[in-house]
Amino acid sequence: MVPPQWSRVLMVFAGAVLTVTLTACSVFGEDGGQSTRDPKGTAVTASPAAGRVSLLQKLGQDGPLRSLNVEPDGRWECDDCAGDGVTSTGSLDPEQRQRLHGLLADPRLAQETDEVRKYKATCIDSLTSSLLTSVGLITSQDCPGEERPPVANEILLLLTQATPAEPTA
Repeated sequence: MVPPQWSRVLMVFAGAVLTVTLTACSVFGEDGGQSTRDPKGTAVTASPAAGRVSLLQKLGQDGPLRSLNVEPDGRWECDDCAGDGVTSTGSLDPEQRQRLHGLLADPRLAQETDEVRKYKATCIDSLTSSLLTSVGLITSQDCPGEERPPVANEILLLLTQATPAEPTA
């Protein structure tokens, strides 16, 4: 049986995962790519969301859900990233965009997904950061002793340095 205080944490985390999943559908599309038609009318699917990434953050159980979406061209939109309820927009500079694309293309990233790591949230009242990439969901928490996946952590640092999103609580 799960202790009562943990059941609340699990419900909040399940809500965050549901939000990430729903965001994935809108960000990456149902088929993971974009369908277009060639001159003969045949459907052609582009590579799945190359260069697109979303960051969802939640501080503790009761904190608001903050979201950052970055398009392949470097444009970003951040909802409540500074915890002030404001939606911010901007663009990564060419160097940041190139670095992000390189990190998102790193083959090691696929080994850092929650599914591969069998990730489970363990901290209460910490900042939980979930990156949604074309390879899957990668979650980490800002709590003592937790090791962050290295490539995903580089992406998190890049995004939090270039936008109002925060790397730690």
